[in-house]
Amino acid sequence: MRKAVIDTNVLVSAVRSSNGASFALVSTLGDPRWTPAISVALVLEYEEILTREAIRSKLPMWVIDAVIDSFCVYSSKHPIRFRLRPTLKDPDDEFVLEAAVSNQAEFIVTHNIQDFKGAMAYGIRVVTPGEFLKIIGVWQ
Repeated sequence: MRKAVIDTNVLVSAVRSSNGASFALVSTLGDPRWTPAISVALVLEYEEILTREAIRSKLPMWVIDAVIDSFCVYSSKHPIRFRLRPTLKDPDDEFVLEAAVSNQAEFIVTHNIQDFKGAMAYGIRVVTPGEFLKIIGVWQ
């Protein structure tokens, strides 16, 4: 089973459109081929950004709640007892990397590959949603 931390931008893409790899990835929550990994900071980020997106796009809040609840149910959860900062260019991405390292995730899934170059130093592959779906055997 593969373990991955999903960057917030993937969830935003998933709630904006039911077409594409981001939505397909979120739709596989609970699939035994992979497990998402989260931290408290990451879930709070999901909630903040997705709530803002729901207000902007007039999306019902129950959709956002369902996505976040699903991540909380199906995810690997480990407390972060260390800081790796500064490792990445964008300080707002540091907690994503810390969640990946503390959960011993193999992957960070994001649309911003360049933002996570420092993850390779920890043995974490940074991939797009489409690449990850191919890795876990969902897409060809």
